[in-house]
Amino acid sequence: MQRINFRCIDAGNCDRYVAAQRHGMSDVKQKVALSSIAASAGLTAAKAIVGVMSGSLALLSEAAHSLIDLGATVMTYFAVRLSGKPADAEHHYGHGKIESVSALAETALLFGLAGVVIWEAAKRLMSAQPPEVEATPWAFAVIAVSIVVDFLRARALYRTAEKTSSHALEADALHFSSDMWSSSAVLIGLFGIALGFASADSVAAVAVSILICIAGWRLGRRTIDALTDTAPPGVADKITAAINHVPGVVAIERLRVRQVGEVVFVDLVVAVSRTLPLDRLAAVKQRIVEAVRADSPAAEVTVTTEPRALDDESVLERVMVIARNRSLAIHHVTAHAIEGRLAVSLDLEVDGALSLGGAHDIATGLEEAIREELGPGVEVETHIEPLQPLDEPGRDASAQRIAAVREALTEIATKVDFVGAIHDVRVRAAGDGEIVNFHCLVDPALKVADVHDKVDEVERALRLRFPSIKRAIGHAEPAPPASP
Repeated sequence: MQRINFRCIDAGNCDRYVAAQRHGMSDVKQKVALSSIAASAGLTAAKAIVGVMSGSLALLSEAAHSLIDLGATVMTYFAVRLSGKPADAEHHYGHGKIESVSALAETALLFGLAGVVIWEAAKRLMSAQPPEVEATPWAFAVIAVSIVVDFLRARALYRTAEKTSSHALEADALHFSSDMWSSSAVLIGLFGIALGFASADSVAAVAVSILICIAGWRLGRRTIDALTDTAPPGVADKITAAINHVPGVVAIERLRVRQVGEVVFVDLVVAVSRTLPLDRLAAVKQRIVEAVRADSPAAEVTVTTEPRALDDESVLERVMVIARNRSLAIHHVTAHAIEGRLAVSLDLEVDGALSLGGAHDIATGLEEAIREELGPGVEVETHIEPLQPLDEPGRDASAQRIAAVREALTEIATKVDFVGAIHDVRVRAAGDGEIVNFHCLVDPALKVADVHDKVDEVERALRLRFPSIKRAIGHAEPAPPASP
């Protein structure tokens, strides 16, 4: 099958691209089906006229075969028109299976025709005086032209069916292909009659019927597979291999694939780490869709993720997941192994207007969830503090106030080891106090823990000097190397 590789950046653009591609495929299928109707009609008329004139059962059976092909081709045309309609309230997966129903009906017609021809051929073979059959030049000419037309139409139909995954066009291609081979058998039968073998025509008719049955069996098997949602061969393996290379996917829990017309519906359940944040999770899903559509651009992909606890999760990650699942804000999580016993401590932020009893109940629930996750012997200590209000109104302090705070910070920094120049000082006045933000230069070789302690020392000293400051936030930057 022809594949178009592309990278899907925007889901909306991808869906519009797929819709436009399907519309173009529908137009192509209808044009090919209309040309097949004209070819079938011409061959049916020619075979029927010459078959009646020559009395050839093989040629008449070919005419009947072409007549059925004409009816089947008309069915194909209407089937591809209806299958191109988009999904609606009653057909959630679209109308693609109309093509499979049409192909199944064509298969039944093929077997019916084969049965009639074999019956008539057997009667002629067992008859004491079989009907006379004349191998006329017209009979040879019609069969020769039929073989050429059947070959060209079958090739065109197979190509279009492969590009569009159309079962109806594939059924039509099989009809023309079986016509070509059965016409070849009729041609051999005509040569046998010309050489004086009277039963050659009936034998050729039986050969035609056998070829029709073989074609019908192959078509019917594929059609039934489509109607019973048999997974397309090899597609599941390709999807599995592609998804296993997507970062963030831990395992494929379930994969279901079904094909309706040219559209492949993929239903996926994948396991991911439960520590992934929502934006990362959305990115993983998008990459999965891209991986599937890289091989099947018209695929409709549904991805469901299941969180999984991984063996290499740290205590911090596990505690953060528990708090996130309970919509709680925590920070300063520490874990220590004390004489073989795990001790966990954390800061829990709750609404400052909440009563202590209510806040303590929330903390107790969190501690119990942590013990259930990490084990009953875990020691859990929770420090409760007020949650910083969102969108709290405030204003910039006056220039004089900012200058005073900057001067104090500069003086304090000279007394704290490793802390250098103070800059970018901002002071905001809120309802219950001031908030100060500042940047400072620190030796880049210093460890993060030591830097935190030094900056913390500056913040504490500032709050002692200005009791109205409720919070000081220092941002440490690596100091540039000294000039030689």
